[in-house]
This record gives sequence, C-alpha cells and structure tokens, in this order.
Amino acid sequence: MINEQDVQFYKDYGYLLVRNVFDQAEVEEMREAVEKIIRRAARAKADQNHAWQGDYLPPEQLKKLVLKGFHDVHYHDAAFMRAAIHPRMTAVLQQIIGPNVQLHHSKMLVKPPSNGAAFPMHQDYPYFPHRDHTMLAASIHLDDADTENGCLCVVPGSHKEGILPHVGSYYLNHKEYPISSGTPCPASAGDVLFFNYLTIHGSDVNRSERTRRNVLFQYRDASDLPTANVHFDWGMGLMVSGENPDFNNVKPKYEILNEK
Repeated sequence: MINEQDVQFYKDYGYLLVRNVFDQAEVEEMREAVEKIIRRAARAKADQNHAWQGDYLPPEQLKKLVLKGFHDVHYHDAAFMRAAIHPRMTAVLQQIIGPNVQLHHSKMLVKPPSNGAAFPMHQDYPYFPHRDHTMLAASIHLDDADTENGCLCVVPGSHKEGILPHVGSYYLNHKEYPISSGTPCPASAGDVLFFNYLTIHGSDVNRSERTRRNVLFQYRDASDLPTANVHFDWGMGLMVSGENPDFNNVKPKYEILNEK
C-alpha cells in the first residue's frame, strides 16, 4: 500500500493520506451501517448533538452547528470490525507502527450539510495519553471531503512539538492555532488519513450541501502503555496485527461492582 518514502513522510510530518484503502462496495457498506446506527440511537433516545463547545466560535454560531458522533462503532456493526482489521489497513499500520498493532477504540463522525460542526485544532494526546506516543488515528472517508464540507486539516510536523497545553484539556488556544493554520487534506471516499495523536489537527464547518461522514480508528503499538486511567474500553487491546509481547497485559482490568 505504501513505500519507504511514504513512511518517512509520516515520520517527518506526522500524517499520511493513503488513497483507495477501501473500495466502493466497502464504503457503501459502511455508509449504510452509519445510517443504521443513527436510526437505532434515535430509537434508543441516545441520539445527541456532539458539537464541540467553547469560545472558538461565537455562541450564536455554535447553537446552529450539529455533529453526530458515536464511539465503539465496531460493537454496533460488523462492517466496522472488518474495516478495523482490513488487510489494506493493517498493511499500512505495520509499516508505520510496526508488526504488533492493537486497536484502542473506534468512533464515527457525521457532519450534516450546511451546519456540520467544526473541530477546533487539538491534539488527541490529552484524551488517551500513552508512554511511547505510537498512538495514531486512521480516519476513513465515507464521502469525498474538501474545504467546503469540512475536510480534516493538519499542521505538518507539529507532532515534534511534543505535548501542548489545551483549553480545558479539549482544544488548543484558537487564537494561536486557528483552523486556518492547518493544511487541508482533501480526500475521496475510501481514502484513509493516518495521523499521530500528537499531530495538531481540526476541521472547519461543513458549509456545503453534502454530508461528510468519517469513521475513525485509534491504533497503537502493543507495547505502548497508557499513562492515565482515562478512556478505557472493554475491547481495548484487540490485536489487529502481530502478537502481544506481554502475556500478562492482554486486556484492561475492571472491577465488577456488586449490586447493593
């Protein structure tokens, strides 16, 4: 899928757009799965607006913006489990992360037409910090994305700046890091944008009449350990490539509480 120059590009700039990881039939299957999840969430009265709050946009603009977001989509539809371990996906992960790759979590993000919410610039590190910083996102595009419908933007090389202070641990100071400071990464349906969790990224409002749907998987090296008890998940640590070198560290440890 990728060559040595691509791997070096990722190391140098903290991101890599890989074309045609998923074919049209696979994309359509995931699109349908997204729509079914949204419908099931509505029936379960769990359909909420996940648009980011804060002072990066005027309050009157924030009120108008909508974002559909659900975590752990591979628990909701098998299409996403197949995507997470897809041979073309793992081929890229093996070259960027190494032979032993674990899934950390998954989520879907849907920006509806005309008022799809922005993501202020941020690093993913504060949400699930790890020791060796091998964690990366693989954002699968289920629609063509450009600047009109809020494609992802990255700051090339920003992963080398290390851990940056975030406003309320959520996003960077928008005056210092406006969305316009990022490099747009237009992509076609089926393309995947890989980026390190220290790479500064965000996306603008969807101003088009087109939906922007992405499914995002977070992966890490199997030897990279969390440094804070945050964002733990029942399925965290699923091996998608290779082996887990630590026999005694194969799944999160949970305390089951007795009913009172």
